[in-house]
Amino acid sequence: MTARHHGSTLKNSCRTCSLLGLAILWMVAFAAPTLWPQATGSPKFHVDSNRLQGTLEKLSEFGRNPEGGVTRTGFSETDMAAREYVIGLMKQAALEVRVDPAGNIFGLRAGSEKLPKLLFGSHIDSVLHGGNFDGDVGSMGAIEVMRALNDGSVKTRHPLEVVIWTNEEGNHFGVGTLGSGMAAGTLGPEILDRKDGQGLTLADWLRRYGQDPSHLTDARIPRGALAAFLELHIEQGAHLDESKIPIGVVQGIVGIKRWQCVVTGFANHAGTTPMNRRKDALAAASRELLVVREVVRAETGHQVGTVGYLRAEPGAVNVIPGRAEFPVELRDLEASKIDRMWERMKVRFTQIDKEENVETRCTALDKSDPAHADPALQAAVRDAAKSLGLATMDLPSEAGQDSQEIAKIAPMAMIFVPSRDGISHSPKEFTSWQDVANGTEVLYRAVLLLDDRLNRK
Repeated sequence: MTARHHGSTLKNSCRTCSLLGLAILWMVAFAAPTLWPQATGSPKFHVDSNRLQGTLEKLSEFGRNPEGGVTRTGFSETDMAAREYVIGLMKQAALEVRVDPAGNIFGLRAGSEKLPKLLFGSHIDSVLHGGNFDGDVGSMGAIEVMRALNDGSVKTRHPLEVVIWTNEEGNHFGVGTLGSGMAAGTLGPEILDRKDGQGLTLADWLRRYGQDPSHLTDARIPRGALAAFLELHIEQGAHLDESKIPIGVVQGIVGIKRWQCVVTGFANHAGTTPMNRRKDALAAASRELLVVREVVRAETGHQVGTVGYLRAEPGAVNVIPGRAEFPVELRDLEASKIDRMWERMKVRFTQIDKEENVETRCTALDKSDPAHADPALQAAVRDAAKSLGLATMDLPSEAGQDSQEIAKIAPMAMIFVPSRDGISHSPKEFTSWQDVANGTEVLYRAVLLLDDRLNRK
């Protein structure tokens, strides 16, 4: 049809010219999204966007769910199959592949000088009924950067290494950022005896992955071995998507503190106990969980606070609850803000206890400290995005990341790309292929900028 229109354009009326114009507009509007033609004069992409999309689509086959997402938990048969696929990609890219005793996969590309490594990558395990972009974009993006460097015969001063961290999500054995935690030295052999629902220990699974659990501590990366760590990742929130900004420059990963609170009152008959003589633990707890929301909302910034559940005992319709239990979780990039909010909450809890004639005791559970991104690495990410004409936004990672662990032993930075509607950990998780390509090209350029800027004599 296009050829006939073209022929008639040379001979016939302007009406046919209009039809041709409409045909061309139709072709552009409905062209396959994988083509991504660059506008005249726009910066050249070094990464192969079609190849990158192909690897992500192939990876999504491992553990695919009927809903369209994946269940690919760390230390599972599905994860093992996906790991073999990733190792194959690394070997095809002529990388020197090794698997450390914690199961982390590394692919090394030699540099021209004896310098610390530039490390970049993410994870490929998922939550139960998760999506196809969390972790995967950064992992396949890192491998694509290596392929693009090979395509251009680019030589680097620093050795470059891709990493796929093991069991970032922590659904198996209840230990998140396990591989990066081992690399950073924050986790050790004490976790080897943990058992799963099948009665298998972490040590058993490491043996299935071909590792010797007795050498687990050999997975630790010494300080000074890394010049920097970069991680490309989907935002998992809505800031970039709502602002229509393609690249996020991560300020750092938020700290998390959790407490378990127990309110003790007195269980009594619901019909015979007057309202002014009750010690209602549930009523007090209900007021206290609203305090969490009020205090967090009173602060400016990206801080969040969550009460994930509320349990009351004895749980009978005709008995005043004598005991209530709820957790409190606070997240922010500044540890001091978390502590300030918690102190305000405790003051309010004490006031409510007096008014409700109950007692609230809160016990600290666990915490992870905030991890701030390195300013020099952030600058490289901004400069890389600027060279592509891409706008950036500075923002925190409000979810835990492997970068949070590696920040304890090396400078780190993260590159975020938009998550549609802020949805993550869901089969509906989605990042456009154009945004995936943008983020990977920014990673490519940031790696080369850091290779040039770092460790100059």
